[in-house]
Amino acid sequence: MSPPVFRFAPSPNGYLHLGHAFSAMLNDGLAREAGGRFLLRIEDIDTTRCKPEFEAAIDEDLAWLGIIWETPVRRQSEHFACYRAALEKLAGLGLVYPAFESRAETARLVAEREQEAPWPRDPDGAPLYPGTARALAPEEQARRLQSGASYALRLDMAAACARVGQLSWIERGKGPEGESGSVAANPAAWGDVIIARKETPTSYHLAVVVDDALQGITEVVRGLDLFWSTSVHRLLQALLGLPQPVYRHHGLIRDASGQKLSKSTEATGLRELRAAGVTPAEIRHRVGLG
Repeated sequence: MSPPVFRFAPSPNGYLHLGHAFSAMLNDGLAREAGGRFLLRIEDIDTTRCKPEFEAAIDEDLAWLGIIWETPVRRQSEHFACYRAALEKLAGLGLVYPAFESRAETARLVAEREQEAPWPRDPDGAPLYPGTARALAPEEQARRLQSGASYALRLDMAAACARVGQLSWIERGKGPEGESGSVAANPAAWGDVIIARKETPTSYHLAVVVDDALQGITEVVRGLDLFWSTSVHRLLQALLGLPQPVYRHHGLIRDASGQKLSKSTEATGLRELRAAGVTPAEIRHRVGLG
């Protein structure tokens, strides 16, 4: 029997904070306890925001924490061809369509519908895409694509769900309402999710399931904020014929106001804590792994 394979997959678009430290140390610790492997993956499909200096800082911070990972490290920006192949497979099944609306135009469409009745939201609270581009004739789609118009490639969720039927995943942690064991997936709650854009042949959802399969990841240990995203990942795994890992979603490290730590809110970085004299042992204690 092969050893379990864990991974830590940060984006190099900022410096790591305590929340990242918790997830990285938890994955590393579980891998050691199980006699398994620990991989580092750099999720840098956003080539505009991701910077080499942030990736270098990730290496420094993890090494300071005493974490050792296998090499070579997988960088998503080096594997766009893998994601493009998966996208083409979904398109071949008739499950992908281009949507040409800007974010502002999509917001206007939703606002128009909300004048009649409340519009459904996804598990993150964002309004579902109205699906208007699905009705475009193939000739009109081709005309707009040839014109060079911007677009997002969306998954026809209703058709995709009908193709695979009911799905579930094994949860070794606990969901927002205590869900554990076999959890029923509900990808339809996300509507027609974006799986690629004109300038990038993948999205987080598509890239993560392709990477997990290609790297042989058997244990996905990540934050509770991604719990219901697993529904979309299970759907893509089923459509693409990819193996199903076991999932364990952990609690989030929050600031004094109860908000989860985030790069966008400039949460105190590990490099700043290190410069202030904080030790790795103190970091472990702060995140509850002491």
